[in-house]
Amino acid sequence: MSRQFTPKVVTANALIEGDVIYLTADDRWTRHHHEAELIEDHAHAQLRLLFAERQKSTVVGAYLADARRGRDGPEPVHFRETFRAVGPSNYPHGKQAGLIDVQI
Repeated sequence: MSRQFTPKVVTANALIEGDVIYLTADDRWTRHHHEAELIEDHAHAQLRLLFAERQKSTVVGAYLADARRGRDGPEPVHFRETFRAVGPSNYPHGKQAGLIDVQI
């Protein structure tokens, strides 16, 4: 008996900037996890991953990451993906640069 498919998002790193990016349902790349396409079918997930892997001039290291349906869109399931979704841990850079109330 095969295991039930766990929903996924396609994620990669932007080739030039290195930022974590996610594939949307309309074939765009976004830096926001909640905008990613939540894929709930194994065959469709494989097709979307192939689509991402063919974009060698845009992305590197594309893979399928477990996700779940959230109130505002897909949410990461595992710690690694949660960490990747919030960006670098050094506040002056990346997705966390706009945070002003950071206790160091």
